[in-house]
Amino acid sequence: MNYLDNYNIWNSKQLEDLDLIAEMKEIEGNDKEIKERFIKMLEFGTAGLRGVLGVGTNRMNIYTVALATQGMADYVKQQYENPTVAIAYDSRIKSDLFARITARVFAANGVKAYLFKELMPTPTLSFAVRQLHCSAGIVITASHNPSQYNGYKAYGDDGCQLNPEAAAKVLELASKTDIFEGVKKIPLEEGLRTGMIEYISDELVDQFLDRVFALRVNRDPIEKSDLKVVYTPLNGTGNKLVRRILGRMGIENIYVVKEQELPDGHFPTCTYPNPEEKATLQLGIELCKKVDGDLVLATDPDADRVGIAVKHHGEYILPTGNEVGVLMLDYIAKQRIAQGTMPKNPIAVKSIVSTPLADEVAKSYGIEMISVLTGFKYIGEQITMLAQKGEEDRFLLGFEESYGYMTGGHVRDKDAVNGSMIICEMAEYYKKQGKTLIDVLNEIFDKFGVYAAKVKGYTFEGTDGMEKMANIMKQLRENPPKEFAGYQVLSRADYKTSQRINVQTGEETAITLPTSNVLEYNLENNLKVIVRPSGTEPKIKVYLTIVTNDRPQIDVIAQKLFESAEALMA
Repeated sequence: MNYLDNYNIWNSKQLEDLDLIAEMKEIEGNDKEIKERFIKMLEFGTAGLRGVLGVGTNRMNIYTVALATQGMADYVKQQYENPTVAIAYDSRIKSDLFARITARVFAANGVKAYLFKELMPTPTLSFAVRQLHCSAGIVITASHNPSQYNGYKAYGDDGCQLNPEAAAKVLELASKTDIFEGVKKIPLEEGLRTGMIEYISDELVDQFLDRVFALRVNRDPIEKSDLKVVYTPLNGTGNKLVRRILGRMGIENIYVVKEQELPDGHFPTCTYPNPEEKATLQLGIELCKKVDGDLVLATDPDADRVGIAVKHHGEYILPTGNEVGVLMLDYIAKQRIAQGTMPKNPIAVKSIVSTPLADEVAKSYGIEMISVLTGFKYIGEQITMLAQKGEEDRFLLGFEESYGYMTGGHVRDKDAVNGSMIICEMAEYYKKQGKTLIDVLNEIFDKFGVYAAKVKGYTFEGTDGMEKMANIMKQLRENPPKEFAGYQVLSRADYKTSQRINVQTGEETAITLPTSNVLEYNLENNLKVIVRPSGTEPKIKVYLTIVTNDRPQIDVIAQKLFESAEALMA
């Protein structure tokens, strides 16, 4: 069926959403706009669904959400006798509507749906799946994407995002279903009356906070803190729970960025609500200057990632996700050793695109560092494997360079409520010693060398964007680069073919991780380049690791490497 056939089918239907009806009128006769919306089906993958809001098969709307849910319902009914599902949602446009549609479809298919009464951070969904012994979980969010996006993250019974095999099965089942005639739905009121839809209690949220609070590293009695924290939830879901956990820690000096405090899916103060971006933290930094604060905390809209700005000698410096992960690892190890709570054979887990400095720090404390594919589900899987052996207490920290952290087994996903707590605990501990987090980071660099990590995304929008990205990765495989910016490639790895090749000797070794569309190049002078398509955005990401004590040269080298990588994408 071509895109015009799809469009004509939608045009013949009495659509239920007034916004979709208006958009159909707007695009009438505009072939380009019709094609963008109807050229293909928004595909269900390992990240679930993510796309621009709007009418059509290639957009996020009540029909594509309902179709994905029908596929999920069919899948869990195949796998479980009496399946149940937990559902959460964030502050994005139509998130609450999509959550209700999701609950209605599950209920109509005989799958009991537990629905949060109000918007909630993503980690509470992972917690709810495990606490309520659900077969699956759904959270309606597009994380840190711009406001025109929304998404649908799917979780398994372990609280991790769906693995590739399960996601492929859901896609297969959904693709066999007619988007209008094949989806079952019941009214929300009927679902609530019959008990097929049930609101999740406040008690479960309290239990989540109790579990997070129990993960404090420093076990000394709680005292009133003089740490001054400026916090911004970026108009998302973190406002209540982050402030509650900091309050329990004795932090009373919490200043919230008013313009970004309340939920608002339009994100009026920042076009890109991503705590990695300095512009996104600018209002927080300005407030921090006014109140002479120590630290800015920013959680992304679904509160699974957290970024910070640290006051250091009068300036506000933004450590990277890699640097915060290393600071956490170092702090946890020091405190656990000092307090006699370090487990036997401790383990930390990071993604393959995260800094190798973490490996060096781990080694210095006798901690085993495990590297996994990008995606926090792979970190969650490691915790599950430990738990199955009764060894969950060996796990100290999981982190990704993209500002995701988690220090316990309470969830199987990154958790900005937990991350905010540990960051503030660290900042307070070092403040009492007259140090900032930047001072401590410099001490780590003095010991191990300066490891600079840079990342840049190259965007490929539109219906042909995915095809362009696939062609670029194909060309890189067929014609492997011999150098980047004049630095020779010493070895390269292809995680799709599970091969690592020493360019000089031709020796091949196997990669013992699941396959993934990732290419890695180790260059001379302790440089590394990793190239991978994003799983959630129409981007190819390039990650750099630069190890040098010549700090002024870091940005110079990075610029050259990025330019060289960009030339390969022309």
